[in-house]
Parts: sequence; structure tokens; C-alpha cells
Amino acid sequence: KTKKISKVAMARQMNTSRSALDRLLDPQNTSITLQTMERAAHVMGKRLRIDLA
Repeated sequence: KTKKISKVAMARQMNTSRSALDRLLDPQNTSITLQTMERAAHVMGKRLRIDLA
């Protein structure tokens, strides 16, 4: 089940700024690191999984 969390709370838990979180959530932004994606997934109670086909 996905956690419901505000952007401010998520940014705080990720130890980042709200503006950095907005960049992370921007689908046009392609400069996101896997580490950042993993931290975001962890805050949401999820695991990051990447499959290469």
C-alpha cells in the first residue's frame, strides 16, 4: 500500500528541499540519480526495482 505524504514531509524525510523534490517529481527532468529515486521510494514505503530486458 502506498503511503500518503505531503511534499514538505517527504522532502524532510529525504533530507532535501521542497524544490529538489519538485524536480524529482517532474517527469520532464531526466537528471535524477538512482540513489535519489531509491530514497524517494523508501520514504513512500516502496522498493526501487529496475528490470533490464
